[in-house]
Amino acid sequence: MIRFLKALVLLPIAILIVLLAVANRQMVTLSLDPFSQAAPEFAIGLPLFAVIFGAVMVGVVIGGIAAWLAEGKHRRERRRYRREANTLRSETERLKAGKPASGLPAIPPSHSALL
Repeated sequence: MIRFLKALVLLPIAILIVLLAVANRQMVTLSLDPFSQAAPEFAIGLPLFAVIFGAVMVGVVIGGIAAWLAEGKHRRERRRYRREANTLRSETERLKAGKPASGLPAIPPSHSALL
């Protein structure tokens, strides 16, 4: 079922990408020289679809990095909660075993609780 849904979504996207590439095969000049439009120093001729795909890929990478940086606070909190949970788990196991805490005497069980 999942494979069918993936195919249902990805197949039209793949068809659109192929159509975009076929329709935009003409060569364009990608210039990195903002001062000289007539004879740019840094220029390369590429098919238009390559420029479009490259821009999309750069946008995806920049967006991924931005999302990763923005989620740093949540990852830090999750690590702190995991350490706290491990500490509490080990303390619970120690108390169930009846071992005293390090450096503290054991509290004897109350006999009034048995009555």
